[in-house]
Amino acid sequence: MSQKILLLSFVLVLTSCSANKYADTNRQYKKQAKALSRELRSQPTYIDSTPQPPYWVGTTNFGLRKPNFVIIHHTAQNACDTTLLTFTLKRTQVSAHYVICKDGTIHHMLNDYLRAWHAGAAQWGNLTDVNSASIGIELDNNGFEPFPEAQIISLLQLCKKLKKDNNIPAANFIGHSDIAPKRKVDPNRYFPWQQLASAGYGYWYDTARTSLPADFNAIQSLRIIGYNIRDTASAIRAFKLHFVQQDSVPVIRESDRKIIYELSRKYQ
Repeated sequence: MSQKILLLSFVLVLTSCSANKYADTNRQYKKQAKALSRELRSQPTYIDSTPQPPYWVGTTNFGLRKPNFVIIHHTAQNACDTTLLTFTLKRTQVSAHYVICKDGTIHHMLNDYLRAWHAGAAQWGNLTDVNSASIGIELDNNGFEPFPEAQIISLLQLCKKLKKDNNIPAANFIGHSDIAPKRKVDPNRYFPWQQLASAGYGYWYDTARTSLPADFNAIQSLRIIGYNIRDTASAIRAFKLHFVQQDSVPVIRESDRKIIYELSRKYQ
């Protein structure tokens, strides 16, 4: 009888493991979240060598910091499971709030109020700590292929929820290549930015009646949109990857000038 019980227990353990192969890393998640909650509950400390008040006074007016940007990535890997594994290995030091598989399955890997490590060294306008102000969404895509319809449908639904929950402006739905033009090219040129903009997530343009001012400066207008223009060629490439996907040459043509002008008026 004891052997049967032992065997049954072994089978139950195996079944449990097969049900969720990330059970161990999920426990690590809960442990880290618990440690952060303890830190949030702790009384703020004082600064040494300054006059100390006789007692602590905690304000009653506060809430969690909400993200104000959504950054869209492609995983540059060949399978959703590969990305999930990458984001559960501590040595990789990378993560995202959401991973969307090709079939539209959404993995919510991190609470939206916590800081994921997805943006890296990045800048958009005057914002230099993008991780602290954003939600990172990774789309399962190796970087050289179109995005399946099911994946985009799920992305649109997710963007709708994030925009509503956090009051994120349409202008603040951008790509990894936008904020890190020297380092990144994601999401790739197949990503349907115009479709997202039509749904209210990001901006697009209409240059049918555009007339450029005589003193129009395209490079400075890229800066107004948000691009880091210290490396001009990289900024132009990133702009084209988002808005002129059929042209990857880092040269601003007359048609590009009109697009940049129209967009700069929206982003001001």
